[in-house]
Amino acid sequence: MRTNFSSTPAIGLNEEKERIRLARRGLLVFFALLVPLTVLGYVLAMKIEIFILLLMWAPGLASIFTRLVLHEGFKDISLRFGGRRTLKTWPVILLLPIVIGLIAYGLAWITGLVDYVTPDTLMKAHPAVIFLGVLLLQLVVGSLEGLIGGAGEEIGWRGYMLTRMIDAKIPNPMLISGIIWGVWHLPVMIFGAYYSGPILALSIVLFMISVTSFSCILGRLRLTTGSVWPAIFLHATWNAVIQDVFDAFSKGENALLWTGESGIFVALALLGAALFMARKPMNVRQL
Repeated sequence: MRTNFSSTPAIGLNEEKERIRLARRGLLVFFALLVPLTVLGYVLAMKIEIFILLLMWAPGLASIFTRLVLHEGFKDISLRFGGRRTLKTWPVILLLPIVIGLIAYGLAWITGLVDYVTPDTLMKAHPAVIFLGVLLLQLVVGSLEGLIGGAGEEIGWRGYMLTRMIDAKIPNPMLISGIIWGVWHLPVMIFGAYYSGPILALSIVLFMISVTSFSCILGRLRLTTGSVWPAIFLHATWNAVIQDVFDAFSKGENALLWTGESGIFVALALLGAALFMARKPMNVRQL
């Protein structure tokens, strides 16, 4: 990612300028393709739910088409597993959604701000046992199902946009890429088809904090391992655990004010997790 200026400064400088130029050209084409693909995905998904997959794959498709149009190749998607570096991320992939859920939703349940309600299941047991059973099921089956959509987003956002922003010398690429990712979700919130509490403006602010924080965590996994797979897996486990487990057990008039991806407690928990991880030095692996 960095050009070595020590031996031949003139050549190194020229290479750096060319890298920046190509990265900015790639971003321009990427966004030019992303916008119409996103609009198409939103229009179709609002009519037929299955097309939500097209929406989730809009970033991935935009990045693939960009690579083809500009003849950039596909090597830097980094679909290689990453070996031991990737294996070390599995505790984060499996435990982060659970820990965030227990902190944010647990606090909401204990304080009575959100009702803990056991959904109807085939299992007849103590509520805690049912919760654990649903959690384990979604952690495995739900995460595997979520890989399809998660791959589409991560191949585009962290597999292309983030790395091009770094090469293009965009200031604070982790933060900016997270904000873009959050804004990309906003139309579905505004239309009331996604997380939205009693005060839409507040929900948008909290959602942007949640998504930007989560994006920084995903980006960190992507960059420190040199592989896009940890980001894909964490994206999938997050959706399976938070949306299909903790949200399913949370009810009440103000449930979306305190919990969910636009909830106060989830936003604060994710922000805290992102800040905690940011304290550690980040060794960027070859992309």
